[in-house]
Amino acid sequence: MSAPDELFCWEGDWGLPSVDTDCLIVLAYAKFAGAPLKVQKISNPWRSPSGSLPALRTSKGEVLSRPSDIIIHLRKQKYNADYDLSAREGADTLAFSSLLEEKLLPALIHTFWMDSKNYVELTRRWYAEHMPFPLSLFVPGRLQAGQQARLRLSRSDHALDAGEELEKELYGDAVECMNLLSQRLGSSKFFFGDSPSSLDAVVFGHLAPLLGAKLPSERLQRQLRSLDNLTHFCANVLLLYFPSDGRENASRKASSQAEGGDVDHEPNKRRKQILSGLVAVGAMLAYALFTGILSIQHVHQRALESSPDLPADEEDEDED
Repeated sequence: MSAPDELFCWEGDWGLPSVDTDCLIVLAYAKFAGAPLKVQKISNPWRSPSGSLPALRTSKGEVLSRPSDIIIHLRKQKYNADYDLSAREGADTLAFSSLLEEKLLPALIHTFWMDSKNYVELTRRWYAEHMPFPLSLFVPGRLQAGQQARLRLSRSDHALDAGEELEKELYGDAVECMNLLSQRLGSSKFFFGDSPSSLDAVVFGHLAPLLGAKLPSERLQRQLRSLDNLTHFCANVLLLYFPSDGRENASRKASSQAEGGDVDHEPNKRRKQILSGLVAVGAMLAYALFTGILSIQHVHQRALESSPDLPADEEDEDED
Protein backbone atom coordinates (compact mmCIF):
# COMPACT_ATOMS: atom_id res chain seq x y z
CA MET A 1 0.00 0.00 0.00
CA SER A 2 1.43 3.36 -1.06
CA ALA A 3 2.01 6.17 1.40
CA PRO A 4 -0.73 8.84 1.58
CA ASP A 5 -0.31 12.17 -0.15
CA GLU A 6 1.25 14.79 2.12
CA LEU A 7 -0.30 18.24 2.43
CA PHE A 8 1.73 21.19 3.74
CA CYS A 9 -0.29 24.19 4.88
CA TRP A 10 -0.16 27.20 7.16
CA GLU A 11 -0.92 26.37 10.77
CA GLY A 12 -4.17 27.44 12.36
CA ASP A 13 -5.37 30.03 14.85
CA TRP A 14 -8.60 31.83 15.79
CA GLY A 15 -10.28 28.42 16.14
CA LEU A 16 -9.50 27.55 12.48
CA PRO A 17 -7.47 24.65 11.05
CA SER A 18 -5.44 27.21 9.06
CA VAL A 19 -5.35 31.00 8.80
CA ASP A 20 -4.83 30.93 5.03
CA THR A 21 -7.71 30.94 2.54
CA ASP A 22 -6.12 28.60 -0.02
CA CYS A 23 -5.07 26.15 2.69
CA LEU A 24 -8.59 26.17 4.16
CA ILE A 25 -10.10 25.42 0.76
CA VAL A 26 -7.89 22.36 0.29
CA LEU A 27 -8.31 21.16 3.88
CA ALA A 28 -12.08 21.48 3.71
CA TYR A 29 -12.37 19.77 0.33
CA ALA A 30 -10.19 16.86 1.51
CA LYS A 31 -12.42 16.45 4.57
CA PHE A 32 -15.61 16.62 2.49
CA ALA A 33 -14.28 14.04 0.01
CA GLY A 34 -12.75 11.75 2.64
CA ALA A 35 -9.24 12.00 1.21
CA PRO A 36 -6.68 10.39 3.57
CA LEU A 37 -4.04 13.11 3.53
CA LYS A 38 -1.08 13.38 5.85
CA VAL A 39 -1.31 17.02 6.93
CA GLN A 40 1.76 19.01 7.97
CA LYS A 41 0.79 22.34 9.55
CA ILE A 42 3.80 24.63 9.51
CA SER A 43 4.68 28.31 9.80
CA ASN A 44 7.77 28.28 7.58
CA PRO A 45 7.03 28.19 3.82
CA TRP A 46 10.65 27.18 3.14
CA ARG A 47 9.86 23.79 4.68
CA SER A 48 7.30 23.24 1.94
CA PRO A 49 8.46 21.18 -1.08
CA SER A 50 7.36 24.04 -3.36
CA GLY A 51 8.52 26.93 -1.16
CA SER A 52 4.93 28.09 -0.80
CA LEU A 53 1.75 27.01 1.01
CA PRO A 54 -0.38 25.07 0.43
CA ALA A 55 1.60 22.33 -1.29
CA LEU A 56 0.69 18.70 -1.92
CA ARG A 57 3.40 16.09 -2.37
CA THR A 58 1.81 13.05 -3.97
CA SER A 59 2.80 9.46 -3.29
CA LYS A 60 4.65 9.55 -6.62
CA GLY A 61 6.70 12.61 -5.63
CA GLU A 62 4.80 15.16 -7.72
CA VAL A 63 4.34 18.57 -6.06
CA LEU A 64 1.18 20.64 -6.58
CA SER A 65 0.64 24.16 -5.20
CA ARG A 66 -2.55 25.65 -6.62
CA PRO A 67 -5.77 24.66 -4.81
CA SER A 68 -7.48 23.90 -8.14
CA ASP A 69 -4.67 21.52 -9.16
CA ILE A 70 -4.77 19.79 -5.77
CA ILE A 71 -8.54 19.31 -5.99
CA ILE A 72 -8.26 17.93 -9.53
CA HIS A 73 -5.62 15.48 -8.32
CA LEU A 74 -7.86 14.31 -5.47
CA ARG A 75 -10.73 13.80 -7.90
CA LYS A 76 -8.49 11.63 -10.06
CA GLN A 77 -7.84 9.56 -6.95
CA LYS A 78 -11.62 9.00 -6.64
CA TYR A 79 -12.06 11.55 -3.83
CA ASN A 80 -14.76 13.69 -5.39
CA ALA A 81 -16.99 15.87 -3.21
CA ASP A 82 -18.97 16.90 -6.33
CA TYR A 83 -19.82 13.39 -7.47
CA ASP A 84 -23.57 13.72 -6.81
CA LEU A 85 -24.03 17.22 -8.23
CA SER A 86 -26.30 17.75 -11.21
CA ALA A 87 -25.16 19.57 -14.32
CA ARG A 88 -26.91 22.73 -13.16
CA GLU A 89 -25.32 22.51 -9.72
CA GLY A 90 -21.93 22.03 -11.37
CA ALA A 91 -22.51 25.18 -13.41
CA ASP A 92 -23.54 27.06 -10.25
CA THR A 93 -20.33 25.90 -8.58
CA LEU A 94 -18.22 27.38 -11.36
CA ALA A 95 -20.23 30.61 -11.40
CA PHE A 96 -20.08 31.24 -7.64
CA SER A 97 -16.42 30.23 -7.42
CA SER A 98 -15.61 32.79 -10.10
CA LEU A 99 -17.71 35.36 -8.27
CA LEU A 100 -15.75 34.78 -5.06
CA GLU A 101 -12.45 35.08 -6.90
CA GLU A 102 -13.49 38.28 -8.65
CA LYS A 103 -15.56 40.09 -6.01
CA LEU A 104 -14.72 38.84 -2.52
CA LEU A 105 -11.06 37.84 -2.66
CA PRO A 106 -9.78 41.35 -3.59
CA ALA A 107 -11.56 42.82 -0.57
CA LEU A 108 -10.10 40.13 1.69
CA ILE A 109 -6.59 40.87 0.41
CA HIS A 110 -7.18 44.55 1.05
CA THR A 111 -8.56 43.87 4.54
CA PHE A 112 -5.68 41.68 5.73
CA TRP A 113 -2.73 42.97 3.72
CA MET A 114 -3.35 46.57 2.58
CA ASP A 115 -5.39 48.11 5.38
CA SER A 116 -2.49 49.59 7.36
CA LYS A 117 -4.07 49.12 10.78
CA ASN A 118 -5.03 45.49 10.16
CA TYR A 119 -1.70 44.66 8.55
CA VAL A 120 0.47 46.16 11.29
CA GLU A 121 -1.56 45.06 14.30
CA LEU A 122 -2.77 41.66 13.10
CA THR A 123 -1.41 40.20 9.85
CA ARG A 124 2.27 41.11 9.98
CA ARG A 125 2.34 40.52 13.71
CA TRP A 126 0.78 37.06 13.42
CA TYR A 127 3.19 35.84 10.75
CA ALA A 128 6.21 37.37 12.49
CA GLU A 129 5.29 35.73 15.80
CA HIS A 130 4.76 32.32 14.22
CA MET A 131 7.92 32.23 12.09
CA PRO A 132 11.43 31.34 13.25
CA PHE A 133 14.00 34.11 13.52
CA PRO A 134 15.33 35.63 11.23
CA LEU A 135 12.60 34.71 8.73
CA SER A 136 10.17 36.71 10.86
CA LEU A 137 12.04 39.88 9.91
CA PHE A 138 11.46 39.76 6.15
CA VAL A 139 9.04 36.99 5.11
CA PRO A 140 5.85 38.89 6.17
CA GLY A 141 6.86 41.74 3.88
CA ARG A 142 7.43 39.31 1.01
CA LEU A 143 4.02 37.76 1.62
CA GLN A 144 2.44 41.21 1.55
CA ALA A 145 4.13 41.99 -1.77
CA GLY A 146 2.84 38.71 -3.19
CA GLN A 147 -0.72 39.47 -2.09
CA GLN A 148 -0.55 42.95 -3.58
CA ALA A 149 0.60 41.43 -6.87
CA ARG A 150 -2.30 39.00 -6.66
CA LEU A 151 -4.70 41.90 -6.18
CA ARG A 152 -3.27 43.74 -9.18
CA LEU A 153 -3.69 40.60 -11.28
CA SER A 154 -7.29 40.15 -10.19
CA ARG A 155 -8.08 43.75 -11.14
CA SER A 156 -5.89 43.84 -14.27
CA ASP A 157 -4.62 47.10 -12.80
CA HIS A 158 -0.92 47.87 -12.60
CA ALA A 159 -1.48 51.12 -10.68
CA LEU A 160 -2.90 50.04 -7.35
CA ASP A 161 -3.18 52.98 -5.01
CA ALA A 162 -4.49 52.22 -1.53
CA GLY A 163 -7.06 54.93 -0.89
CA GLU A 164 -10.65 55.51 0.10
CA GLU A 165 -11.90 55.18 -3.48
CA LEU A 166 -10.28 51.77 -3.95
CA GLU A 167 -11.50 50.59 -0.55
CA LYS A 168 -15.05 51.70 -1.27
CA GLU A 169 -15.06 49.88 -4.62
CA LEU A 170 -13.59 46.65 -3.24
CA TYR A 171 -15.85 46.53 -0.20
CA GLY A 172 -18.92 47.31 -2.28
CA ASP A 173 -18.16 44.32 -4.53
CA ALA A 174 -17.55 42.11 -1.48
CA VAL A 175 -20.85 43.05 0.17
CA GLU A 176 -22.70 42.31 -3.07
CA CYS A 177 -20.98 38.91 -3.28
CA MET A 178 -21.76 37.98 0.32
CA ASN A 179 -25.41 38.98 -0.10
CA LEU A 180 -25.68 36.74 -3.18
CA LEU A 181 -24.09 33.85 -1.29
CA SER A 182 -26.50 34.36 1.59
CA GLN A 183 -29.47 34.32 -0.79
CA ARG A 184 -28.20 31.15 -2.52
CA LEU A 185 -27.59 29.32 0.76
CA GLY A 186 -30.93 30.29 2.26
CA SER A 187 -31.87 28.01 5.14
CA SER A 188 -29.95 25.00 3.77
CA LYS A 189 -27.15 23.34 5.69
CA PHE A 190 -24.85 23.45 2.67
CA PHE A 191 -25.15 25.10 -0.72
CA PHE A 192 -26.54 21.99 -2.42
CA GLY A 193 -28.45 20.34 0.38
CA ASP A 194 -27.22 18.16 3.22
CA SER A 195 -23.83 17.20 1.76
CA PRO A 196 -20.91 19.62 1.25
CA SER A 197 -19.28 20.15 -2.13
CA SER A 198 -16.31 22.00 -3.56
CA LEU A 199 -18.35 25.22 -3.50
CA ASP A 200 -18.80 24.84 0.26
CA ALA A 201 -15.03 24.42 0.58
CA VAL A 202 -14.36 27.56 -1.46
CA VAL A 203 -16.91 29.63 0.46
CA PHE A 204 -15.63 28.36 3.81
CA GLY A 205 -12.02 29.14 2.86
CA HIS A 206 -12.89 32.75 2.05
CA LEU A 207 -15.28 33.50 4.90
CA ALA A 208 -13.80 31.66 7.90
CA PRO A 209 -10.67 33.85 8.34
CA LEU A 210 -12.78 37.00 8.08
CA LEU A 211 -15.09 35.69 10.81
CA GLY A 212 -12.37 34.36 13.11
CA ALA A 213 -9.66 37.02 13.01
CA LYS A 214 -9.59 39.78 15.63
CA LEU A 215 -9.44 42.63 13.14
CA PRO A 216 -8.80 46.15 14.47
CA SER A 217 -10.54 47.56 11.39
CA GLU A 218 -13.64 45.38 11.09
CA ARG A 219 -15.88 47.05 8.56
CA LEU A 220 -16.14 44.04 6.24
CA GLN A 221 -16.24 41.65 9.18
CA ARG A 222 -19.30 43.39 10.62
CA GLN A 223 -21.12 43.00 7.32
CA LEU A 224 -20.43 39.27 7.24
CA ARG A 225 -21.55 38.80 10.84
CA SER A 226 -24.86 40.42 9.99
CA LEU A 227 -25.60 37.51 7.60
CA ASP A 228 -26.66 34.86 10.08
CA ASN A 229 -26.89 31.93 7.68
CA LEU A 230 -23.31 32.43 6.44
CA THR A 231 -21.93 32.65 9.99
CA HIS A 232 -23.88 29.51 10.95
CA PHE A 233 -22.58 27.79 7.81
CA CYS A 234 -18.96 28.41 8.83
CA ALA A 235 -19.67 27.32 12.40
CA ASN A 236 -21.25 24.07 11.16
CA VAL A 237 -18.26 23.23 8.95
CA LEU A 238 -15.91 23.74 11.89
CA LEU A 239 -18.09 21.72 14.24
CA LEU A 240 -18.63 18.79 11.88
CA TYR A 241 -15.27 18.54 10.13
CA PHE A 242 -12.69 20.33 12.32
CA PRO A 243 -13.98 19.83 15.88
CA SER A 244 -10.55 19.61 17.48
CA ASP A 245 -8.82 22.60 15.89
CA GLY A 246 -10.26 25.21 18.22
CA ARG A 247 -9.14 23.22 21.25
CA GLU A 248 -5.70 22.58 19.76
CA ASN A 249 -5.18 26.28 19.03
CA ALA A 250 -6.28 27.25 22.53
CA SER A 251 -4.05 24.58 24.08
CA ARG A 252 -1.05 25.66 22.03
CA LYS A 253 -1.61 29.31 22.93
CA ALA A 254 -1.95 28.50 26.63
CA SER A 255 1.24 26.45 26.50
CA SER A 256 3.10 29.31 24.84
CA GLN A 257 1.85 31.71 27.49
CA ALA A 258 2.99 29.40 30.28
CA GLU A 259 6.44 29.00 28.77
CA GLY A 260 7.13 32.45 27.44
CA GLY A 261 4.61 34.94 28.77
CA ASP A 262 1.64 36.53 27.11
CA VAL A 263 1.53 35.61 23.41
CA ASP A 264 -0.50 38.71 22.67
CA HIS A 265 2.42 40.91 23.78
CA GLU A 266 5.41 39.94 21.64
CA PRO A 267 6.05 36.37 22.81
CA ASN A 268 9.25 36.13 20.80
CA LYS A 269 10.70 39.40 22.02
CA ARG A 270 12.92 37.83 24.69
CA ARG A 271 14.14 35.14 22.32
CA LYS A 272 14.99 37.71 19.68
CA GLN A 273 16.85 39.83 22.24
CA ILE A 274 18.89 36.81 23.35
CA LEU A 275 19.68 35.81 19.79
CA SER A 276 20.66 39.36 18.91
CA GLY A 277 22.94 39.48 21.94
CA LEU A 278 24.60 36.20 21.00
CA VAL A 279 25.14 37.42 17.44
CA ALA A 280 26.72 40.64 18.74
CA VAL A 281 29.03 38.76 21.12
CA GLY A 282 30.03 36.36 18.36
CA ALA A 283 30.83 39.25 16.04
CA MET A 284 33.00 40.91 18.70
CA LEU A 285 34.91 37.68 19.37
CA ALA A 286 35.44 37.10 15.66
CA TYR A 287 36.74 40.62 15.25
CA ALA A 288 39.12 40.14 18.17
CA LEU A 289 40.46 36.90 16.76
CA PHE A 290 40.98 38.25 13.27
CA THR A 291 42.73 41.40 14.46
CA GLY A 292 44.98 39.48 16.84
CA ILE A 293 43.81 41.19 20.01
CA LEU A 294 43.16 37.93 21.84
CA SER A 295 46.38 36.28 20.68
CA ILE A 296 48.50 39.29 21.72
CA GLN A 297 46.95 39.37 25.15
CA HIS A 298 47.47 35.63 25.50
CA VAL A 299 51.17 35.80 24.53
CA HIS A 300 51.76 38.75 26.86
CA GLN A 301 50.19 36.89 29.78
CA ARG A 302 52.34 33.81 29.11
CA ALA A 303 55.48 35.95 29.06
CA LEU A 304 54.62 37.39 32.46
CA GLU A 305 53.95 33.96 33.89
CA SER A 306 57.26 32.57 32.58
CA SER A 307 59.29 35.46 34.15
CA PRO A 308 58.33 35.56 37.83
CA ASP A 309 61.58 37.34 38.82
CA LEU A 310 61.05 40.26 36.50
CA PRO A 311 62.20 43.47 38.27
CA ALA A 312 59.46 45.68 39.61
CA ASP A 313 60.49 48.64 37.50
CA GLU A 314 60.34 46.51 34.33
CA GLU A 315 56.89 45.28 35.32
CA ASP A 316 55.82 48.86 35.80
CA GLU A 317 57.17 49.76 32.36
CA ASP A 318 55.30 46.85 30.81
CA GLU A 319 52.12 47.91 32.55
CA ASP A 320 52.63 51.47 31.31
